[in-house]
Amino acid sequence: MDKLYRSSDEKQIAGVCAGTAHMFDLNVAGLRCTVALVAVFLTGAPALVYCMLWAVLKERPTAGRG
Repeated sequence: MDKLYRSSDEKQIAGVCAGTAHMFDLNVAGLRCTVALVAVFLTGAPALVYCMLWAVLKERPTAGRG
């Protein structure tokens, strides 16, 4: 299994959902919708986890970066 990272090429906000989706071979759009719905119904707790992952995870460089 790959290491968890933030995606630098498919990110919408910080790349946490895209990196997680790639690690677990999930649909990126589906994961984003799921995270958004869970954040609404759990009054923002997932947003806190998302922010913590944003701060902790390293961004995966793309092939185009020097």
